[in-house]
Amino acid sequence: MQSPPALPARIADIDQLEEVLSRPDEALERDLAAADGDILVLGVAGKMGPTLARMAKRAAPGRRVIGVARFSEPEMQEKLEGWGVETIRADLLDPQALAALPRARNVIFMAGRKFGSSGEQPLTWAMNTFLPGLVAESFRESRIVAFSTGCVYPFVSIDQMGSSEDTPLDPPGEYANSCVGRERLFQHFSAQYGTPGRLFRLNYAIDLRYGVLFDIASKVRDGTPVDLSTGHVNVIWQGDASRYALRCLAHATAPTSPINISGPETLSVKWLAEAFGQRLGRQPAFSGQPAPTAWLTNTAEAMRLFGYPSVSLATMLDWVADWVGRDMPSLNKPTKFESRDGKY
Repeated sequence: MQSPPALPARIADIDQLEEVLSRPDEALERDLAAADGDILVLGVAGKMGPTLARMAKRAAPGRRVIGVARFSEPEMQEKLEGWGVETIRADLLDPQALAALPRARNVIFMAGRKFGSSGEQPLTWAMNTFLPGLVAESFRESRIVAFSTGCVYPFVSIDQMGSSEDTPLDPPGEYANSCVGRERLFQHFSAQYGTPGRLFRLNYAIDLRYGVLFDIASKVRDGTPVDLSTGHVNVIWQGDASRYALRCLAHATAPTSPINISGPETLSVKWLAEAFGQRLGRQPAFSGQPAPTAWLTNTAEAMRLFGYPSVSLATMLDWVADWVGRDMPSLNKPTKFESRDGKY
């Protein structure tokens, strides 16, 4: 593979954004070569799934990449197929539909529910805990990389390096606890059947159409006060997070084990707002006071395995400020990173 093209100074439109987000690299190609077999992406139609599926196909064009979702937005199914990703329309909570899926050697589990979980807790637990048990048992012969969240941890002091993979799980709120349930089900069946895998604890992927940086930049642009209650965050470019998830297939463990995924920096929300203010020519407004704790993760192990992210924080700030400043499209899905009670 030739070296990937240099990162652009700005991202002009959605087509260029999706191309940059889904760029593979040589390390990903090597790791996918070591993880034989087709790749099945469950829950492919979410915010991050299309990026990951397209990247997998670009990195391994001779292999089947199959995306499964309900596809409530048919244009997403068409887009994936245009990228060479096979698609299957299915409700994963339907046991017959789940049983009918191809038994791929590699499974990326991305299905789940976060927003709206406070109003429909039973569905949240079904998607985040019951479904993982069904998948873990059904795909016991596969490698399974299961997307999780840094929200499974408790808040930690901002003076620490963040929670490490062996920090006890004691989070606030039903959503986060349902995600602990997701992990426990994958751990249970992995131990029972010897299924290799990883629990991919991701903290705040950055796309220009959504994410913590988009949320902060939009408020600065609009003159809306930035809530400092959760005063510190970790973020990572979504393309880097997708690469790491796919590379985890070659770094699966039996039984499955967690890995923290984010950028290496602990970032001040106030500093981020001021950085956007400089780029957008606006004076940010603030509300609240930073708490002494936050949802932060220590990513030393991911940095050891995969190296530092390819897209720097400064580049993300430039890209997001330019995108927001031009009032480019949004997914209209706020992260609600400010929430400290776990209610979404």
